[in-house]
Amino acid sequence: MTVTIKGIDELKQKLKDIGERAEELEGSRSVPVTDLLTPEFMRAHTRFKDAQGLFDASGFKIENAADFKAIPDADWDAFIQSVSDFSDWRSMLGAAVKEWTRQRLGL
Repeated sequence: MTVTIKGIDELKQKLKDIGERAEELEGSRSVPVTDLLTPEFMRAHTRFKDAQGLFDASGFKIENAADFKAIPDADWDAFIQSVSDFSDWRSMLGAAVKEWTRQRLGL
């Protein structure tokens, strides 16, 4: 008697695809914060529809990376805590990186 398991080939292919995508992500890379803070992520975790809405509402002048770096960490963390599900910027960014990675892996 033979037992056929349907879908095992599909599972193998899916795992192979995930492995290939993981290899593509290996190493260091620079990802713009606006690519991490997708509209879906922002709507799920803040009252804003996108990252630009967050930046605009912050009250800080954020036109480039230098402007962003000039914001005192404590002030930015307090703002993030007041408008999101996160206690600080590092937590928010970490969650966004995890979501970005899941999407790249196709999970």
